[in-house]
Amino acid sequence: MMLLGLFLAVQVAATDTMPRVTLAEALERATQLDPNYVAALGQIDNAAWGRRAAYLAFILPSITVQGSYQVSSSPSFNIGTGAASKTFAFAQLTGQYELFAGGRKFADLAAAKAQLTGARAGELEARFAAALLTESAYYDLVSNRELTEVARQRVARAEEQLVVARARVLSGAAVQTDSLRLLLELTRARVNLLLEESRLRVSRLTLGSLIGAAGPVDAAPLPSGPAPDLPLTLEQAVAEALEQGPSYRVARASEQRAGAQLWAQRSAWLPQIGLTANTSAFDVKVFPNATKRSTLSIGVSLPIWDGGRREIGLTQARVNRNVARAIREDLERSARPDVTQAYDQYVTSRAATDLASQAVVVAEENYRVQQARYRSGATDILDLLEAQVNLSDAQAGLAQSRTATRLALAGLEAILGRRLFTGKD
Repeated sequence: MMLLGLFLAVQVAATDTMPRVTLAEALERATQLDPNYVAALGQIDNAAWGRRAAYLAFILPSITVQGSYQVSSSPSFNIGTGAASKTFAFAQLTGQYELFAGGRKFADLAAAKAQLTGARAGELEARFAAALLTESAYYDLVSNRELTEVARQRVARAEEQLVVARARVLSGAAVQTDSLRLLLELTRARVNLLLEESRLRVSRLTLGSLIGAAGPVDAAPLPSGPAPDLPLTLEQAVAEALEQGPSYRVARASEQRAGAQLWAQRSAWLPQIGLTANTSAFDVKVFPNATKRSTLSIGVSLPIWDGGRREIGLTQARVNRNVARAIREDLERSARPDVTQAYDQYVTSRAATDLASQAVVVAEENYRVQQARYRSGATDILDLLEAQVNLSDAQAGLAQSRTATRLALAGLEAILGRRLFTGKD
């Protein structure tokens, strides 16, 4: 008994010195550390540069600078000096601009825009996925802390009733089995407390790991009041998910990009017209300037047969477009059942929490009555034990219902891609 008390005292002292974070702080820290979110941010940077490059292809030519310096064992004719020499220097500046590419540049720009749109939606999707994982760990910690407190109260009630039962046994008002049954209940309560404390320690370490802490982290208390009504109807939630939900936006952007890439592949059947300008210098010195020549040319090319690579590329692009379209359509068809499940889960969990709160009130009153009746000898130990267990179950059920309600809300917000209530961000 003394060892258990000492252990509980150490646990309380450790909790007092443990760092504590709010839900908003945990979400901010965990999101920045999530590998998927970091990768999603990188995809935005990559896509942004891809769009810039697609725009610049309409304005700037591709420019290449090259040069060489050669030393020969025997003299030969040097085009720069017009005489024989053992050293040869060459420098060239070339600029190329596509005047007509069969619409490929427009297709590349459309694909780059779609990729950037998808990357931004993917960042939002990754942020809410990381938030859902963090909220799950946070709510699990809060729930385990509440369940640990329920277990402590169960131990306290068992200890209190054991004292009463022993006194009644000594006075002859009760039989020996009363104290034995309460001793068994106390043992079970202590075992349950040890299990709940173990789960609480693990959940604190889990939250600490998610937010980058070196050790366990405690969660700040959450409001214990009733959960609010959702600010939108089910039909509005379905429509908003299809319009603004990050996963649906990613699917649409992927289809648009695949369509643009198919367009780009079709441009290979059209002639390509390019403008090329270059200036060259020849000499015997490292920086040649003895002779300079410049050229300007316009070239037209139309591939007739390239071994089937053009046809294969078109087929692959068409297949990719069809697959992206099928993924988008399948995702949109599943929007209503997915949103309905998340929506109804919140509504159901919220109603279950209200009922669980009433159950706790009823169980507390029932326990108070059975406790008074047992002390007066109006009932037996079995009714008292049943009332104790019912009270603990009701308190645990309330804690679990609150957690289910919070997780259901987080899941719905992840589908919609926005917060429905303030206080998290």
